[in-house]
Amino acid sequence: MKDISGRIQIIVATHKKYRMPEDPMYLPLHVGAEGKTDGEGHPLDLGYVKDNTGDNISLKNDGYCELTGLYWAWKHVRADYIGLVHYRRYFVKKPLHRDRFQSILTYQDLAPLLGQYQVFVPKKRRYYIETLYSHYAHTHYAVQLDATRDIIEQFYPDYLEDFDRITKQSSGYMFNMMIMARPLVGEYCTWLFKILGELEQRVDMAELSPFQRRYFGRIAEIIFNVWLAHQVRADRLKASDIKTLPYANMEKTNWLKKGFSFLRAKFFHRKYEGSF
Repeated sequence: MKDISGRIQIIVATHKKYRMPEDPMYLPLHVGAEGKTDGEGHPLDLGYVKDNTGDNISLKNDGYCELTGLYWAWKHVRADYIGLVHYRRYFVKKPLHRDRFQSILTYQDLAPLLGQYQVFVPKKRRYYIETLYSHYAHTHYAVQLDATRDIIEQFYPDYLEDFDRITKQSSGYMFNMMIMARPLVGEYCTWLFKILGELEQRVDMAELSPFQRRYFGRIAEIIFNVWLAHQVRADRLKASDIKTLPYANMEKTNWLKKGFSFLRAKFFHRKYEGSF
């Protein structure tokens, strides 16, 4: 039997030193490492593997966010299953332990499911009074999503039906969290990074705030749903190949601030300018 790292490797995308899971299936990855220095001008060393080694897009991290970690994993990880989570957000077991790090999914929890499923996704996030499109348009800039649709129509027209259907829904698998069989990771990343590369050429980032500049990562959250829905519709995957898992933030969410910002964006057209 392969060792754990040969069977599954889940990238933990982080830009700073942080508490990490001890389970060996997790690989902390310093994303956006290229060009980062410490107070003395030396390359910043968090003690983690860096995403600027080998074939990489580390320099794009200010817009691509954790996707520079996904790209690195696609090019460098050879496990049967490859996953991506965030240093503050993981797949978990319920009910949650008081110390949420004790609830993070372990290899022992996941191993019996490998082989039964090809894709693991987080529980859907529901917006209730918004569609994925309207929520994006209110909190960010619709032109980015419209340009994405144009790119899909040009390069992947078979996916256009899925794009239009998904963006009209009020829920989706968000956060760029997933675990997938390695061949699927390759297919998804080939599709995703082609679209995002084209998007770079079509949308001007010059006038955007640093927070709004991260739109590539946010677009990817939505179109992951498009890609996955198309695989099922085209019978490349069965719905039974996909397993939904609970997730949790390791830090408390400011729900009052989040709710206020959500309503302000919807009714007063005030864009998001920070996380919650």
